[in-house]
Amino acid sequence: MKVSVVIPTKNPGRIFRDVLDRVLAQDCPWPYEVLVIDSGSSDGTQDYARAKPGVRLHEIAPEDFGHGRTRNLGASLTTSEYVAFLTHDALPVDNAWLRALVGALEQDPSIAGAFGRHVAYPDASPFTKRDLEVHFDRFSRQPPVVSRKTDPQRYETDQGWRQFLHFYSDNNSCLRRSVWETLPYPDVEFAEDQIWAHRMIEAGYAKAYAPDAVVYHSHDYGVFERFQRSFDESNAFRVLFGYRLNARPVRAFLSIGYLAKRDLAFAWRNRISPFATLKRLSLDVASVSGQMVGAHAPRLPGSLRLSLSRDKRLQRSLPVTTPRWSAEEH
Repeated sequence: MKVSVVIPTKNPGRIFRDVLDRVLAQDCPWPYEVLVIDSGSSDGTQDYARAKPGVRLHEIAPEDFGHGRTRNLGASLTTSEYVAFLTHDALPVDNAWLRALVGALEQDPSIAGAFGRHVAYPDASPFTKRDLEVHFDRFSRQPPVVSRKTDPQRYETDQGWRQFLHFYSDNNSCLRRSVWETLPYPDVEFAEDQIWAHRMIEAGYAKAYAPDAVVYHSHDYGVFERFQRSFDESNAFRVLFGYRLNARPVRAFLSIGYLAKRDLAFAWRNRISPFATLKRLSLDVASVSGQMVGAHAPRLPGSLRLSLSRDKRLQRSLPVTTPRWSAEEH
Protein backbone atom coordinates (compact mmCIF):
# COMPACT_ATOMS: atom_id res chain seq x y z
CA MET A 1 0.00 0.00 0.00
CA LYS A 2 1.35 3.42 -0.97
CA VAL A 3 -0.55 5.69 1.44
CA SER A 4 -2.77 5.39 4.50
CA VAL A 5 -5.09 8.29 5.32
CA VAL A 6 -5.77 8.44 9.07
CA ILE A 7 -8.69 10.51 10.37
CA PRO A 8 -9.31 10.82 14.14
CA THR A 9 -12.98 11.56 14.90
CA LYS A 10 -15.15 12.57 17.85
CA ASN A 11 -18.68 13.84 17.12
CA PRO A 12 -17.71 15.83 14.00
CA GLY A 13 -21.28 16.21 12.73
CA ARG A 14 -22.34 16.04 9.09
CA ILE A 15 -19.20 17.68 7.75
CA PHE A 16 -17.33 14.44 8.33
CA ARG A 17 -19.50 12.66 5.78
CA ASP A 18 -18.35 15.12 3.13
CA VAL A 19 -14.75 14.72 4.29
CA LEU A 20 -14.84 10.93 4.10
CA ASP A 21 -16.61 10.90 0.74
CA ARG A 22 -14.07 13.33 -0.72
CA VAL A 23 -11.13 11.29 0.62
CA LEU A 24 -12.56 8.12 -0.92
CA ALA A 25 -12.95 9.91 -4.28
CA GLN A 26 -9.28 10.88 -4.61
CA ASP A 27 -7.77 10.43 -8.08
CA CYS A 28 -4.46 8.65 -7.46
CA PRO A 29 -2.23 6.44 -9.65
CA TRP A 30 -1.52 4.12 -6.70
CA PRO A 31 -3.61 2.35 -4.04
CA TYR A 32 -4.41 3.99 -0.72
CA GLU A 33 -6.47 3.10 2.34
CA VAL A 34 -8.53 5.05 4.86
CA LEU A 35 -8.45 4.46 8.62
CA VAL A 36 -10.92 6.23 10.92
CA ILE A 37 -10.06 6.22 14.64
CA ASP A 38 -13.15 7.19 16.62
CA SER A 39 -13.03 8.06 20.32
CA GLY A 40 -16.66 7.71 21.38
CA SER A 41 -18.81 9.55 18.84
CA SER A 42 -22.55 9.52 19.44
CA ASP A 43 -23.63 11.33 16.26
CA GLY A 44 -23.65 8.44 13.79
CA THR A 45 -20.02 8.88 12.72
CA GLN A 46 -19.11 5.28 13.53
CA ASP A 47 -22.04 3.84 11.56
CA TYR A 48 -21.27 6.02 8.55
CA ALA A 49 -17.59 5.03 8.52
CA ARG A 50 -18.39 1.36 9.09
CA ALA A 51 -20.75 1.28 6.11
CA LYS A 52 -18.22 2.69 3.65
CA PRO A 53 -16.34 0.14 1.51
CA GLY A 54 -12.61 0.59 1.77
CA VAL A 55 -12.74 2.25 5.20
CA ARG A 56 -11.39 0.65 8.37
CA LEU A 57 -12.91 1.82 11.64
CA HIS A 58 -10.94 1.50 14.87
CA GLU A 59 -12.69 2.52 18.10
CA ILE A 60 -10.98 3.71 21.27
CA ALA A 61 -12.31 4.94 24.61
CA PRO A 62 -12.57 8.74 24.93
CA GLU A 63 -10.07 8.76 27.79
CA ASP A 64 -7.52 6.99 25.59
CA PHE A 65 -7.45 9.78 23.01
CA GLY A 66 -4.36 11.96 22.73
CA HIS A 67 -3.39 14.16 19.81
CA GLY A 68 0.05 12.59 19.41
CA ARG A 69 -0.85 9.23 20.91
CA THR A 70 -3.81 8.60 18.60
CA ARG A 71 -1.87 9.55 15.49
CA ASN A 72 0.89 7.18 16.54
CA LEU A 73 -1.76 4.50 16.95
CA GLY A 74 -3.04 5.22 13.46
CA ALA A 75 0.43 4.90 11.96
CA SER A 76 1.03 1.67 13.87
CA LEU A 77 -2.20 0.14 12.52
CA THR A 78 -1.04 0.65 8.93
CA THR A 79 1.93 -0.51 6.89
CA SER A 80 2.02 1.95 3.98
CA GLU A 81 5.05 3.94 2.87
CA TYR A 82 3.37 7.24 3.73
CA VAL A 83 0.79 8.19 6.37
CA ALA A 84 -1.48 11.16 5.73
CA PHE A 85 -3.45 12.83 8.52
CA LEU A 86 -6.67 14.83 8.32
CA THR A 87 -8.84 16.20 11.08
CA HIS A 88 -12.50 15.30 10.87
CA ASP A 89 -13.53 18.79 9.71
CA ALA A 90 -10.78 19.35 7.10
CA LEU A 91 -12.43 18.88 3.71
CA PRO A 92 -10.17 18.33 0.68
CA VAL A 93 -11.03 20.97 -1.92
CA ASP A 94 -10.68 18.58 -4.86
CA ASN A 95 -9.85 15.02 -5.86
CA ALA A 96 -6.15 15.82 -6.39
CA TRP A 97 -5.47 16.61 -2.71
CA LEU A 98 -3.79 13.32 -1.76
CA ARG A 99 -1.75 13.11 -4.94
CA ALA A 100 -0.39 16.62 -4.37
CA LEU A 101 0.44 15.89 -0.72
CA VAL A 102 2.36 12.71 -1.51
CA GLY A 103 4.04 14.40 -4.47
CA ALA A 104 5.50 17.00 -2.14
CA LEU A 105 7.09 14.24 -0.04
CA GLU A 106 8.49 12.41 -3.03
CA GLN A 107 10.58 15.38 -4.18
CA ASP A 108 13.49 14.25 -2.03
CA PRO A 109 14.13 11.30 0.33
CA SER A 110 15.33 13.72 3.02
CA ILE A 111 11.80 15.14 3.42
CA ALA A 112 10.22 13.72 6.58
CA GLY A 113 6.82 15.36 6.28
CA ALA A 114 4.71 17.66 4.15
CA PHE A 115 1.74 19.85 5.02
CA GLY A 116 -0.84 21.41 2.75
CA ARG A 117 -2.68 24.69 2.43
CA HIS A 118 -5.85 25.59 4.36
CA VAL A 119 -8.55 27.86 2.96
CA ALA A 120 -11.63 29.10 4.79
CA TYR A 121 -15.04 27.60 4.23
CA PRO A 122 -17.19 29.75 1.91
CA ASP A 123 -19.43 30.90 4.78
CA ALA A 124 -16.49 32.05 6.95
CA SER A 125 -16.07 35.73 7.77
CA PRO A 126 -14.03 37.90 5.35
CA PHE A 127 -11.44 38.39 8.10
CA THR A 128 -11.02 34.63 8.60
CA LYS A 129 -10.58 34.15 4.86
CA ARG A 130 -7.98 36.92 4.78
CA ASP A 131 -6.11 35.55 7.81
CA LEU A 132 -5.69 32.08 6.30
CA GLU A 133 -4.67 33.48 2.94
CA VAL A 134 -2.00 35.69 4.51
CA HIS A 135 -0.74 32.90 6.78
CA PHE A 136 -0.18 30.36 4.02
CA ASP A 137 1.05 32.89 1.46
CA ARG A 138 4.19 33.34 3.55
CA PHE A 139 5.09 29.69 2.86
CA SER A 140 4.63 30.28 -0.86
CA ARG A 141 7.22 33.06 -0.69
CA GLN A 142 9.88 30.68 0.66
CA PRO A 143 11.46 27.56 -0.87
CA PRO A 144 8.90 24.70 -0.83
CA VAL A 145 11.44 22.42 0.85
CA VAL A 146 13.33 23.73 3.88
CA SER A 147 15.67 22.35 6.53
CA ARG A 148 18.40 23.55 8.85
CA LYS A 149 20.72 23.50 5.84
CA THR A 150 18.60 26.07 4.00
CA ASP A 151 20.26 28.83 6.03
CA PRO A 152 22.39 27.38 8.88
CA GLN A 153 23.48 30.75 10.29
CA ARG A 154 19.95 32.10 10.34
CA TYR A 155 18.77 28.95 12.08
CA GLU A 156 21.22 29.55 14.89
CA THR A 157 20.49 33.27 15.34
CA ASP A 158 16.92 34.00 14.20
CA GLN A 159 14.13 32.67 16.42
CA GLY A 160 11.48 33.76 13.90
CA TRP A 161 13.14 31.59 11.24
CA ARG A 162 13.23 28.63 13.61
CA GLN A 163 9.51 29.12 14.30
CA PHE A 164 8.88 29.19 10.56
CA LEU A 165 10.81 25.94 10.11
CA HIS A 166 8.90 24.06 12.77
CA PHE A 167 5.43 25.19 11.72
CA TYR A 168 3.55 22.07 10.67
CA SER A 169 -0.16 21.30 10.67
CA ASP A 170 -1.41 17.74 10.91
CA ASN A 171 -4.89 18.96 10.07
CA ASN A 172 -3.59 18.34 6.55
CA SER A 173 -0.27 16.53 6.41
CA CYS A 174 1.65 13.45 5.32
CA LEU A 175 4.76 11.87 6.81
CA ARG A 176 7.29 9.29 5.74
CA ARG A 177 6.85 6.06 7.72
CA SER A 178 10.57 5.32 7.88
CA VAL A 179 11.09 8.62 9.71
CA TRP A 180 8.08 8.13 12.00
CA GLU A 181 9.48 4.76 13.10
CA THR A 182 12.46 6.55 14.67
CA LEU A 183 10.71 9.85 15.44
CA PRO A 184 7.10 9.17 16.48
CA TYR A 185 4.73 11.90 17.57
CA PRO A 186 5.17 13.10 21.17
CA ASP A 187 2.37 12.11 23.54
CA VAL A 188 1.23 15.64 24.40
CA GLU A 189 -2.06 17.53 24.56
CA PHE A 190 -1.06 20.42 22.31
CA ALA A 191 1.19 21.22 19.33
CA GLU A 192 2.16 17.60 18.76
CA ASP A 193 2.64 18.43 15.09
CA GLN A 194 4.95 21.40 15.68
CA ILE A 195 6.97 19.55 18.33
CA TRP A 196 7.39 16.66 15.89
CA ALA A 197 8.45 19.07 13.14
CA HIS A 198 10.93 20.75 15.48
CA ARG A 199 12.46 17.40 16.36
CA MET A 200 12.77 16.21 12.77
CA ILE A 201 14.30 19.54 11.67
CA GLU A 202 16.78 19.25 14.55
CA ALA A 203 17.54 15.70 13.42
CA GLY A 204 18.52 16.98 9.98
CA TYR A 205 15.43 16.13 7.95
CA ALA A 206 13.61 18.51 5.61
CA LYS A 207 9.99 19.72 5.59
CA ALA A 208 7.88 20.37 2.48
CA TYR A 209 4.97 22.70 1.82
CA ALA A 210 2.34 21.41 -0.63
CA PRO A 211 0.38 24.46 -1.85
CA ASP A 212 -1.79 22.35 -4.17
CA ALA A 213 -2.89 19.97 -1.39
CA VAL A 214 -5.72 22.21 -0.22
CA VAL A 215 -8.42 21.65 2.41
CA TYR A 216 -11.27 23.74 3.67
CA HIS A 217 -10.62 24.27 7.37
CA SER A 218 -11.65 27.31 9.38
CA HIS A 219 -13.47 28.43 12.52
CA ASP A 220 -15.18 31.69 13.44
CA TYR A 221 -14.87 31.95 17.22
CA GLY A 222 -16.70 34.12 19.69
CA VAL A 223 -14.81 36.75 21.67
CA PHE A 224 -14.36 34.73 24.87
CA GLU A 225 -13.59 31.58 22.85
CA ARG A 226 -10.83 33.51 21.11
CA PHE A 227 -9.44 34.70 24.45
CA GLN A 228 -9.44 31.13 25.77
CA ARG A 229 -7.74 29.69 22.69
CA SER A 230 -5.09 32.41 22.76
CA PHE A 231 -4.54 31.83 26.48
CA ASP A 232 -4.11 28.09 25.91
CA GLU A 233 -1.78 28.59 22.95
CA SER A 234 0.36 31.16 24.74
CA ASN A 235 0.69 29.12 27.91
CA ALA A 236 1.51 25.96 25.93
CA PHE A 237 4.06 27.71 23.71
CA ARG A 238 5.69 29.14 26.85
CA VAL A 239 6.16 25.62 28.20
CA LEU A 240 6.92 23.75 24.98
CA PHE A 241 9.10 26.23 23.10
CA GLY A 242 10.00 28.97 25.55
CA TYR A 243 8.05 31.66 23.64
CA ARG A 244 6.36 34.41 25.67
CA LEU A 245 3.77 35.89 23.32
CA ASN A 246 2.95 39.56 23.96
CA ALA A 247 4.14 39.15 27.53
CA ARG A 248 4.83 42.85 28.11
CA PRO A 249 1.77 45.13 28.47
CA VAL A 250 3.34 47.82 26.26
CA ARG A 251 4.04 45.26 23.53
CA ALA A 252 0.50 43.91 23.86
CA PHE A 253 -0.95 47.42 23.56
CA LEU A 254 1.10 48.08 20.42
CA SER A 255 0.03 44.74 18.95
CA ILE A 256 -3.65 45.58 19.49
CA GLY A 257 -3.11 48.95 17.84
CA TYR A 258 -1.40 47.37 14.84
CA LEU A 259 -4.15 44.76 14.39
CA ALA A 260 -6.91 47.34 14.77
CA LYS A 261 -5.34 49.63 12.15
CA ARG A 262 -4.88 46.74 9.74
CA ASP A 263 -8.42 45.41 10.19
CA LEU A 264 -10.09 48.80 9.96
CA ALA A 265 -8.31 49.40 6.65
CA PHE A 266 -9.33 45.96 5.40
CA ALA A 267 -12.95 46.56 6.43
CA TRP A 268 -13.00 49.93 4.68
CA ARG A 269 -11.56 48.55 1.43
CA ASN A 270 -13.97 45.62 1.38
CA ARG A 271 -17.07 47.46 2.66
CA ILE A 272 -17.51 45.16 5.62
CA SER A 273 -20.40 46.05 7.93
CA PRO A 274 -19.76 48.06 11.12
CA PHE A 275 -21.11 45.17 13.22
CA ALA A 276 -18.70 42.63 11.68
CA THR A 277 -15.84 45.10 11.98
CA LEU A 278 -16.58 45.79 15.65
CA LYS A 279 -16.64 42.07 16.35
CA ARG A 280 -13.29 41.69 14.65
CA LEU A 281 -11.75 44.48 16.71
CA SER A 282 -13.07 42.76 19.84
CA LEU A 283 -11.47 39.52 18.67
CA ASP A 284 -8.15 41.35 18.19
CA VAL A 285 -8.26 42.55 21.79
CA ALA A 286 -9.25 39.09 23.02
CA SER A 287 -6.46 37.38 21.07
CA VAL A 288 -3.65 39.62 22.29
CA SER A 289 -5.02 39.76 25.84
CA GLY A 290 -5.22 35.98 25.95
CA GLN A 291 -1.61 35.73 24.80
CA MET A 292 -0.45 38.21 27.43
CA VAL A 293 -2.28 36.46 30.26
CA GLY A 294 -1.11 33.05 29.02
CA ALA A 295 2.49 34.23 29.05
CA HIS A 296 2.10 34.88 32.79
CA ALA A 297 0.00 31.78 33.55
CA PRO A 298 2.34 30.48 36.30
CA ARG A 299 1.40 33.50 38.43
CA LEU A 300 -2.31 32.65 38.34
CA PRO A 301 -4.15 30.42 40.83
CA GLY A 302 -4.87 26.97 39.42
CA SER A 303 -8.64 27.47 39.52
CA LEU A 304 -8.33 30.70 37.53
CA ARG A 305 -6.08 29.08 34.92
CA LEU A 306 -8.71 26.41 34.38
CA SER A 307 -11.56 28.91 34.12
CA LEU A 308 -9.67 30.89 31.47
CA SER A 309 -8.83 27.78 29.46
CA ARG A 310 -10.87 26.26 26.65
CA ASP A 311 -8.95 23.00 26.93
CA LYS A 312 -8.98 21.93 30.60
CA ARG A 313 -7.16 18.70 29.82
CA LEU A 314 -4.34 20.66 28.21
CA GLN A 315 -3.99 23.02 31.16
CA ARG A 316 -3.90 20.16 33.65
CA SER A 317 -1.10 18.53 31.65
CA LEU A 318 1.15 21.60 31.50
CA PRO A 319 3.75 22.25 34.21
CA VAL A 320 3.24 25.50 36.09
CA THR A 321 6.87 26.52 36.30
CA THR A 322 8.69 28.46 33.59
CA PRO A 323 10.72 26.24 31.20
CA ARG A 324 14.37 25.65 32.00
CA TRP A 325 15.51 27.20 28.73
CA SER A 326 15.71 30.95 28.19
CA ALA A 327 12.40 32.45 27.08
CA GLU A 328 12.18 35.41 24.76
CA GLU A 329 9.32 37.91 24.84
CA HIS A 330 7.41 38.96 21.73
